[in-house]
Amino acid sequence: MSDSPLAATPYEILGVSATASHDELRRAYRRLARETHPDLGGTPERFRQVQLAWERIGTPADRSRYDGGARSQASGSSASGSADRAASGHAWAPTPPRARPESKPRARAYGHPGGQERVLFLDLIREWVGRGEEVDDLYEPSLVRSAPPEIRRILAKAVAEESTVKIVSELGIAYTIWSNVASGREPELDHIVLGPAGLYAINSEDWGAPVRLVKGEVVGEGLRDGEQPARTLARSARAFQKISRVPFTAELMVVPDDALDEAVVPIGRGHRNSAFVVRRSVLAHVLRGGLNGGGQTASVDVFEIRARIQQTASFV
Repeated sequence: MSDSPLAATPYEILGVSATASHDELRRAYRRLARETHPDLGGTPERFRQVQLAWERIGTPADRSRYDGGARSQASGSSASGSADRAASGHAWAPTPPRARPESKPRARAYGHPGGQERVLFLDLIREWVGRGEEVDDLYEPSLVRSAPPEIRRILAKAVAEESTVKIVSELGIAYTIWSNVASGREPELDHIVLGPAGLYAINSEDWGAPVRLVKGEVVGEGLRDGEQPARTLARSARAFQKISRVPFTAELMVVPDDALDEAVVPIGRGHRNSAFVVRRSVLAHVLRGGLNGGGQTASVDVFEIRARIQQTASFV
């Protein structure tokens, strides 16, 4: 089960209220376990969702931990990031800056990933809670989980962008990442990453549900009607290429691990395809040159490309 702010809660999966009694919870689980069992006409995916939901809240102790906000490490995040958030008590609160001994230089980073999404999230959740209501912590897990999906979606996007930057930062000084980069009249690119293997246009996504590729487009239950993330990424990448006159090696859409059946899925067909959906946990490998058919060049003039991006990149 995903730890995304947008993912269905165990209560939603079991079809009960968060205030349901333990007996009501158990009856709902038993009914759904029968209905969703693959041998009785259900699907393996739905059956597994029900089992994972029960594992989260099936006993009073587990339920108390879940309701209190003790969440497991999000897919694709590092142990240190999980510890940071555990120390603050919440999985989705921004990690405060802290002094840390650097064993190696980190990647250069520009822009403010997830910043505008967090500002919007805080504005909307305050409005949803109600003017005049005092809330000590707007990231409190039970509050976030009870918010409407359109509010949780914004927080999920912020966390996704921040997770990508954290992964790239740990690749070292040979890499540079720009976040929230304007692409002319097209939607901004979440990230541009430059490293020895090439220049990558990246969008970080989290729809709180699995996705798949159909005819060159990403589809899934979590997407809004008319949403076309693959085409949007392609248009934004082309627009920035015209501005900077620097071609991208590949376009990447990064999603949580449990959202994708395979580690890397090509968006287009044929050997000329250069767009991929990738699991968050393999992003570092991909950026080191792990794509097959991604169109990497034999050598990249990192210094020249970095200078050209710096001259043309503007942030939103």
